[in-house]
Amino acid sequence: MSEPIAIVDSDDPRVDVFRDVRDRDLRGRQGIFMAESEMVVRRLLRTPERLHSLLLSPSKYERLALDLKGLPESCPVHVADLGIMESIAGFHVHRGVLAAGWRPIEQDLVFERLLERLPADGPCVVLAASGINNSDNMGGLFRTAAALGVSELLLDGRCCDPLYRKAIRVSMGHVLSVPWVVTGDFSGALQTLHRHGFRVTAAESCPRSAPLGEQPRGGRRVLVVGPEGHGLDDAILDVCDEVVEIPMSRGVPSLNVVVAAGIVLAGLR
Repeated sequence: MSEPIAIVDSDDPRVDVFRDVRDRDLRGRQGIFMAESEMVVRRLLRTPERLHSLLLSPSKYERLALDLKGLPESCPVHVADLGIMESIAGFHVHRGVLAAGWRPIEQDLVFERLLERLPADGPCVVLAASGINNSDNMGGLFRTAAALGVSELLLDGRCCDPLYRKAIRVSMGHVLSVPWVVTGDFSGALQTLHRHGFRVTAAESCPRSAPLGEQPRGGRRVLVVGPEGHGLDDAILDVCDEVVEIPMSRGVPSLNVVVAAGIVLAGLR
């Protein structure tokens, strides 16, 4: 790692990538994502080639100094007082950590990459999400997937960006450790996984739902979850091997998708 770069002027062009963070969350960053919090940075340091640059407060730099020694020279580490960090970022950076990382290229997010990475045999779980457009739920799904041994996440084109700053934070950085892909043909991808020996299970309340607990456990599984409003489309349910629902108290129609995914994943393991 090169020596830390002291930033004493909020107009310093060397930290332009960290400027106006909230506005650029919406407009995009041309191949770069933004992350915050010490825990997320520690996860990123496991794959230093994904880091573009860092902007840290002096206290956070001291905490991370030993871990930063393995960074390549191409990844500059900028250090600035919190007031200057906030002037650059345009919001209160109370964690004292901002990290810019390289987004995966489009070719690495296609469905074929998921097929290439899956083990040829043995137990394996894929979590497939359709229409999840809330960043808190997206981050929660990745955290749940990491906790319950999910190998891959399959997202449809209606899902929000997993690399949105808040989604990364809510996931505790697991968006950076659990592999994921995006497909424009969600139903077709589920059918392909079925042909590869996966049992496709949807979590949904509908006339064909069976109570969770009546299904065989283990093996090669795909769990399909959808948005809490209208739920999964019929076209998706039609290609699933089974539909399960969580038995709940009368008068409670549904659970948050993250909670539901965790319960069903644990029930199917």
